[in-house]
Amino acid sequence: MGSAATYRFEVEGLQFFYGASQALRDVSIRIEDRRITALIGPSGCGKSTFLRCLNRMNDVIPETRVEGQVRLDGRDIYGPQEDVAELRRRVGMVFQKPNPFPQSVFDNVAFGPRVLGLTDDRTSLETLVEESLKRAALWDEVAGRVHEGALSLSLGEQQRLCIARLLAVEPEVILMDEPCSALDPIATLKIEELMRQLSADYTIVIVTHNMQQAARASDYAAMMMLVDGRAGSIVEFGPTRKLFTRPSDRRTEDYVTGRFG
Repeated sequence: MGSAATYRFEVEGLQFFYGASQALRDVSIRIEDRRITALIGPSGCGKSTFLRCLNRMNDVIPETRVEGQVRLDGRDIYGPQEDVAELRRRVGMVFQKPNPFPQSVFDNVAFGPRVLGLTDDRTSLETLVEESLKRAALWDEVAGRVHEGALSLSLGEQQRLCIARLLAVEPEVILMDEPCSALDPIATLKIEELMRQLSADYTIVIVTHNMQQAARASDYAAMMMLVDGRAGSIVEFGPTRKLFTRPSDRRTEDYVTGRFG
């Protein structure tokens, strides 16, 4: 943090529409490299919509429209020459509920590298799978059963498997949309600890409704709210500690202290 900060994402004047309905209004934010940024705010204020704007996942929804700029390493990801498949490899997504494939643990992690041709032989693929499981803090639990079905794992293990599957395709940014909402407290803390470890090498953006999680796990926090009751926007952004202890906006203070939301 500080004057030498480098920014992975720079968002300026982002507007997003579902048909005639505006979901995001004038969202501007700079997301620092190798830090964890939490998006917080009441339900329905556009947090997940904004998160999906960062890797164009909203493109699959009919009749959506984007205005403004979202730059990744200085390049507008909504530019006409953008390779969306490559963008989604670089900017991966972890979803609210674990979504492992109904295959073995090994085949889940190996899926992306096989499709993308990241390895050229079985030995290197096995090494990549093992390294990805280790980086996702799952190897010790599954080392003896990587060829067993992934659906036999606990929910917390399944979510870490999904993270390992993502890491195997060598992303640069990890987006997490309420990744712990389906998990018990112990599994949640494991994911939070993993996030801290991964932030040494990856830029992480997380949507969470858990204020304790945002306070524990993130470096920066963005408070989002509906503006004029219609479209979501960022009303305050800054270092997490400051936002939680000395917020500049009364609405942020009311939300993080549980007065509303």
